Amino acid sequence: MAGPLTVYRVESVGVRMPSADGPREILRDVTFAVATGEIVGIVGRSGAGKTTLLRVLGGLHSPTCGSVSIFGRPVTRPPDGVVMVFQDYGNALLPWRTVARNTALGIERNVGRAARRAKVDRALQMVGLSDRSSDYPEQLSGGMAQRVQIARALAVEPAVLLMDEPFGALDALTKSALQDVLLNVHQQTGTTIVFITHDLDEAIYLSDRVVVLNGEPGVVVLTIETELPRPRDQFDTRESARYLEVRHLLGRALRGDDD
Repeated sequence: MAGPLTVYRVESVGVRMPSADGPREILRDVTFAVATGEIVGIVGRSGAGKTTLLRVLGGLHSPTCGSVSIFGRPVTRPPDGVVMVFQDYGNALLPWRTVARNTALGIERNVGRAARRAKVDRALQMVGLSDRSSDYPEQLSGGMAQRVQIARALAVEPAVLLMDEPFGALDALTKSALQDVLLNVHQQTGTTIVFITHDLDEAIYLSDRVVVLNGEPGVVVLTIETELPRPRDQFDTRESARYLEVRHLLGRALRGDDD
């Protein structure tokens, strides 16, 4: 029986960017793959190149060397079927549009009214905002606003979600709730998700696999399967022996321990 298809293949990617002191190396020799339906977390210290790597995956920045492909095709521009979700939900939503109309933003030009309504309704149901469709962004909490941004991405029915520290600006309780929303979305859709975070616990709790970037330039120092069963629970999962083992290994990798 065939295994899952490879969505992304990143091979020996390096990125240099101009700076006042000349070209600055951001990433060096980054290699990993992402399979269909996986949730892959990318963690690293500030300056390790996490956001740059996500922009490379999204076709927003070209690597200086190496290659990136999606479903076997080179990534030379933003790929079809890939949607990015950012941390800055406040500026991501249009204040003059309702929740429903913000959610519909990415499908208005190519989807008929009835089908668009159905897609919006399903997306809002998945993020738990069906009863807030007529509200405006100013009436929402930060967590709700981020749910709308996720719903807008889901309405497009993407093959891949790329998420740039999507819950980094939220308080701990709201962050936990949104993590469970994301896992529920993944269970319902099977969408491939790649996200970056500086939060080790978030990376372990959400991911099937965690990639650790460290150093300047950023290099991959560890890739580890979490091997945590689903469905996951904020208490039981985080107290399991495997969770604690993975956390220990990731912490050592980020500290640069060699043994």
